[in-house]
This record gives sequence, structure tokens and C-alpha cells, in this order.
Amino acid sequence: MEEAKGARVAIVGAGPGGLAAALLLAKQGAHVTIYEKDSQVGGRTKTVTAPGGYKFDIGPTFFLYPRILAEIFEACGESLADHVDLVRLDPQYHVVFEGGGDIKATPDIARMAAEIATIAPEDAENVARFMSENRKKLELFRPILERPFDSPLDVVSPAMLQALPMMRPFSSVDGDLKRYFRDPRVRLAFSFQTKYLGMSPFQCPSLFTILSFLEYEHGVFHPIGGCGAVSDAMARLAEKMGVTIALDTPVDEILYEGDRAVGLVVNGERKPADAVVVNGDFAHAARRLIPQAHRPRWTDRKLERARISCSTFMLYLGIEGDLGDLEHHTILLSDDYANNIEEISSCRLPTKPSFYVQNAARTDPSMAPKGHSSLYVLVPVPNLRSGTDWASEAAAFRAKTLDRLKVLGLHDIERRIRYERVITPAGWQDEFAVNEGATFNLAHDLGQMLYFRPHNRFGKGVYLVGGGTHPGSGLPVIYEGARITTRLLLEDLAAERARPGRSLFRRTTGAPARA
Repeated sequence: MEEAKGARVAIVGAGPGGLAAALLLAKQGAHVTIYEKDSQVGGRTKTVTAPGGYKFDIGPTFFLYPRILAEIFEACGESLADHVDLVRLDPQYHVVFEGGGDIKATPDIARMAAEIATIAPEDAENVARFMSENRKKLELFRPILERPFDSPLDVVSPAMLQALPMMRPFSSVDGDLKRYFRDPRVRLAFSFQTKYLGMSPFQCPSLFTILSFLEYEHGVFHPIGGCGAVSDAMARLAEKMGVTIALDTPVDEILYEGDRAVGLVVNGERKPADAVVVNGDFAHAARRLIPQAHRPRWTDRKLERARISCSTFMLYLGIEGDLGDLEHHTILLSDDYANNIEEISSCRLPTKPSFYVQNAARTDPSMAPKGHSSLYVLVPVPNLRSGTDWASEAAAFRAKTLDRLKVLGLHDIERRIRYERVITPAGWQDEFAVNEGATFNLAHDLGQMLYFRPHNRFGKGVYLVGGGTHPGSGLPVIYEGARITTRLLLEDLAAERARPGRSLFRRTTGAPARA
């Protein structure tokens, strides 16, 4: 059934959430137009080709839990496998503990237990129990993460009350992992994934032990051609289904008549719409596009006080020559990881930073010219609330980061660099429209989750997708959020159609008023 037949839906931003929403709405018969300020789809989930033929993912570097996106493609009558080549990695990543020891993380649980046994024999016995209990946790929480939270009563729904004992709301990820693993290195191997949310494992709610479980249960994948290949495939399918994607087309503002959104202003031109979907960094997009009168629960003052994630310092390096046995994904955890995290939380640059490295050409030769490598280096750092002057700090921090790569045996990197790009927290804000450089959006603490996170239905005629809205950050979660948002939008269109004496969609009779 084409529930939205004839409806005009305008989507601001061609990131993962915007593309997913476009697919689902087009399938229901809506006339969808995506307005994207950049020259390429994907937002930060894009892959760029640099001079010399080096290819880099800009943001996400792997694909997790493809089930949700596969279901979206199936809803459109297509198979994800026909559009994207996903390679499951084994090992998933190499975790190196600077204080001693390492783990080649593998989805083969028996082998994973054997890896852990090399550094903590007693903990190896509890890997299977961790997997079993987190499998139950995910099954309890999946229905919660698949539904909207519009009312405070949703927080005390039967599903929530049933899941609460396993949620252990007053325990952190690290605290919960102590029930399984005594060695702090093992706990870090199962908790560094909280950095996907820009949070510390010592503060992140214990619910998010499911992140590492998802990796081991459902796999870590590399899309051939980079993560941008997924965004590109979604865009091609969307256009095939009749979606218009306007690149290099920033949106000026959302138009309102009274308390209802009725379209957009694009390059000074009014574009009427029956619904508007906003896919962008929430705090940035809300302040720029939505007047305060239409966001009473998220005023400028509240956004200034909101708890936000850390940021990242990025190096994208085209390297001549090979990188030895460097795995596809490597995580170096500082020998004083807790202090490292405390420095970032206290708005100080880490003195001995932990970091993550992607060496994608190990798996996918298309990511670099023959005889070369494309190295992606991510260092967690404070967001711009720290007051760090990156114009003066960037060079020294770059040098420190290159020096830290020596811990992984990469001693001669600098002389082999043939291409280099640096993105600092200031760059995330200025170039990528990321509020205060907080690359993982609003923090995922209990006060900013579920009902307390920006709602998918954000006022009359306005809907949100992306990491800043419920259910949160991370590609599979953003895709799920797009499904929630489109269901709400379709329900509202159906309700409008059913109103006595009204046509299906409201048409403006005069010039829309700007609020």
C-alpha cells in the first residue's frame, strides 16, 4: 500500500538517516527531495579519493549489524547483497595493550577465549557467559530501541520494566563487565566500543555492553570500496525509486505557517512540503533551521548545557610502501587508559593518547594504489568546550600522534607520507557542521536517552533522523531511527488524510510565513 502517495517530503541532508528515510518514504509513494549541502552523499559516512589515488573513509570505517539496512533494502524490493560487497573481517581488530599483551579479536568465540587466555586465563572461562547474557539483553532491548519515545509514560512501559533488571541503570559498562572479567585489559577489550558513542566505559550506561556483543555475534564488515560505498548504493537505489537528490544545495531555513512546518527555503527559493525530515548534527541543524519557538524542549540555552561527546583528531595518510603485518583495524590502548580518559573528560589534551588505526588496503586493494597504503588514524580528544586553540596546537599534536604510531612498529611513517589531511575538532565544526566538534553528537547518558533524547517527531510537520535523535548514534542505530521516524511520518499523513473535510495534504494558499 502506498501510504504517502502524492505527499511531498523534503529531507535536509543525505547522510545515512536521510538516505534510509528517503528509501522508505519513496516506497510508500511520497515525492521525496533530498537537499545536500555537499557535492557527495553520505555526510560523514562517505569515502573520498585523494590525490595520488588514496581512498579514505571520512567517518565510520566499518559496517556493523547489517540486518537493519538489509531489511530496509528488502522493504524496497531489493537485496543489500546485490548492491554492496560486505567482507566479514577475522580478526575483527587487533587490540594492543601498551602495558603488555594483545588480543586478535575474532568472532570465533572458542578462539576468542583462547586469545584472552594468553593474558588472563581465568577470564577466558567467562566469555561464553558474557555472550549468553548479552544475547538475552539485546533481545529484551530490541523492542525498546525499535519504538519511539513520545511520552514520559513510555519510560515505564511493560517492555521497559521487563528489561530494567538487565539494564542495571546505575552501573557503567566497565562496572558491569567486572561481573565477567577481573583483568582490566580484558574489560577494555569488551568496552572500548563505548568510544563509538564518544563516551568513557567508566561512565557509559551498562546497556552498551551490547556493542561488543553485536560485533562478536553479528560480525564486523568492510564494504569493498569503503563505507561510502554503502551510502552511494543507497543513493543510487533512491534515485531509481524516483527520489531527487540535489547536491551542493544548502537549506536556508524551515518555513512555518503558525506552528506547522510547510516547506523549506533553498537558495532563497520557497519549496513547499507536506513534511520535513532533518538529517544533520542535531544541535547545529536545530539552531540554524528551527526557530526557538518551535523547539521549546531544546532551546539554545538547553543545547549550550547539553552533555556532548568527545571529539577526534584525525590523520588521513597516503603512505608509500607497505605497513608490514598491521591489521585492518588496530586499537592501541594506553598503559594508563583511565588517566587518558580522565584528561579528555576534563577538557585536556591527552599526554599519552590511545588511538585507532585503519589499514583498509590490507583487505581491499582498491583503497590505495599498488605498493601504497591508506592510513586512517583517529585519536579521541576533548570537544571544543575545552577551549583548545587548534590553530596553534595541531602541529604539535600531529607530531605526538606520529610518534605514538611507533608503539605499533611504524617507525618510518613520516618520511613515506605522500598525501596528508588533518581534521581537528575545529575542522569538524567548521567543515562538517558538527556542533562544538562533538563527533558522536549528544552524550548517551541516562538523562539524554529514550524519552530524554530529541524526539523523532519534532513538532508538527518536522521529523528528525540521525545520531542526535532516538535511538542514538552508530550506523545500525541511525538506520533503525530512520524506520521509527518514517513510521511516525506515515501515521501523521494518514491521520491528516482521515480528517473530515480536509484533503490528504495541506496546500498553502499564500506565501508561507517565516517564524
